[in-house]
Amino acid sequence: MSDTDQFRDEQEGGLRRRIAGQAEDTIGRLADDLLENPMINSAISTAFTAREKVAHAQQSAMDALNLPTASELEKLGRRLRTISQRLEEVEDAVDKISVRLDTLSEEARSGSRLGDQLGRMEVRLEQLGRDVGALRRDIVREGIPGEPPAIVPEG
Repeated sequence: MSDTDQFRDEQEGGLRRRIAGQAEDTIGRLADDLLENPMINSAISTAFTAREKVAHAQQSAMDALNLPTASELEKLGRRLRTISQRLEEVEDAVDKISVRLDTLSEEARSGSRLGDQLGRMEVRLEQLGRDVGALRRDIVREGIPGEPPAIVPEG
């Protein structure tokens, strides 16, 4: 870039800045003048009042038609999201309970198997007790060869 091109760019940039500054000042003065004008001020006040009345009329119409407002719909959406999250938590808890119940039912089934085993053991112990009793009676009656007869208390 030559020196003349650079000089021209600096002049144009300076000119732009001056014009932009003057435009901002002019717009600011115009806005101040408009706000100080009683007629404009009255028109703005009337517009805001009319806006409020329209909002109230709209709300009354929505209420009469039993239609929700946008804010009510937004509130309902947030509530539904909250309920959805809580429902997911409940589902997770139910899943955990289901797993625990499955584990308990397996333990109960193995417990019934233990009960069956204990029952068979009791039957076998009774048989062994009868066998030992029979052997004892036989020994008392006949004695053991080479041993003195045993003295077994009755009772």
